[in-house]
Amino acid sequence: MDAETEHILERVREYHRAREEKEFVPGVTPVQPSGAALDASDRVALVEAALDLRIAAGPSTQRFERDFARYFGLRKAHMTNSGSSANLLALTSLTSHTLGKDKLRTGDEVITVAAGFPTTVNPIIQNGLIPVFVDVELGTYNTTAERVLAAVGPRTKAIMIAHALGNPYPVADVAAIAAEHGLYLIEDNCDAVGSYHRGRLTGTFGDLATTSFYPAHHITTGEGGCVLTRSPALARIVEQLRDWGRDCWCEPGKDNTCFKRFDYQLGTLPHGYDHKYIFTHLGYNLKATDIQAALGVSQLSRLDSFGKARRANWQRMHDGLAGVPGLLLPRATEHSDPSWFGFALTVTPEAPFTRRGLEDFLGSRKIGTRRLFGGNLTRHPAYQGRDYRVVGELTNSDIITEHTLWVGVHPSLTDEMIDHVAGSIREFAGSGH
Repeated sequence: MDAETEHILERVREYHRAREEKEFVPGVTPVQPSGAALDASDRVALVEAALDLRIAAGPSTQRFERDFARYFGLRKAHMTNSGSSANLLALTSLTSHTLGKDKLRTGDEVITVAAGFPTTVNPIIQNGLIPVFVDVELGTYNTTAERVLAAVGPRTKAIMIAHALGNPYPVADVAAIAAEHGLYLIEDNCDAVGSYHRGRLTGTFGDLATTSFYPAHHITTGEGGCVLTRSPALARIVEQLRDWGRDCWCEPGKDNTCFKRFDYQLGTLPHGYDHKYIFTHLGYNLKATDIQAALGVSQLSRLDSFGKARRANWQRMHDGLAGVPGLLLPRATEHSDPSWFGFALTVTPEAPFTRRGLEDFLGSRKIGTRRLFGGNLTRHPAYQGRDYRVVGELTNSDIITEHTLWVGVHPSLTDEMIDHVAGSIREFAGSGH
């Protein structure tokens, strides 16, 4: 690094120090339910990448993909422009003609949950497949292996489920069901990076896993996401789909990695057609930029400390709300150590208050809340008239739709902020609203 660049980056560090958060004032300073934990090293990483004008995918992207795959102990990670794109790529890869008889076909079924975020479900429908919805438990907000097993039918070919608010579903048992019935398993790990189930990182149980790097998540690249797999064959398909559908695997700005760029004959193209412009799949351009990846590299170095803070904040919130009447507190799935995304609260039937009343009260104190995403997705306009199957009742998904919210436990929250949130909830619940 030359002296001029180092001088600029030192000024960036000084700028960051001057912009550090001011004193927290309860009821005045907003307490957001989610938010990125960004420090001086992140700001420097962004500026350094910008100074080098690394505006497309490049060396930082390659480093991030390598380091992120290594974190999980998996073969390949492919960075994308969002977690939603990662979900689309993961599911679409299973429809590839290169999988032969094992590919998913129009009308095949994919088991998922009704209570969640749309982009876990949308790729199923977008690929002409049939979602099979099952219910979840209150408290963990995840489904059970028994519900998944009951949903397996003659046309079931895959399972695609998200770990709810950082809390793993019983993914080891679900993976065993998938193996027994010859099903693909996609783990939507967008809210649970760094969580463990049975001593193993979530995202390592399925054929494919996805993550999101939106600012609300465990690490951020601004926008961004990733698809991970241990399968070289699936990784190859994901990369092709992400990179316009082309057969070529050259990194951006590189040529002739295979040493036979003008010696291919694919499809009915003439022999020697430029391999950089031979397309094997109906793909997209869903790549991220090197500026995003540079931030990801910086953030990844602190992922474990972020998880430690999330766990501590969740436990402090739980301790502060123990025994509050009218509220069901969350719990970890058995055999799990979640890196919590949020702290879910369900207003019970005997409560003398409503979720809306609690939301409004917290809002009056500048405490942000969120619903458990879409609640029961089958009740949304987007899914009316769609072809899907429901196995069992969606009773708990409906309860979540009507009575559940969550508050933040992200690393940027201090003990004082957590205590302010817990104390406000306790005050509201005890005041007879």
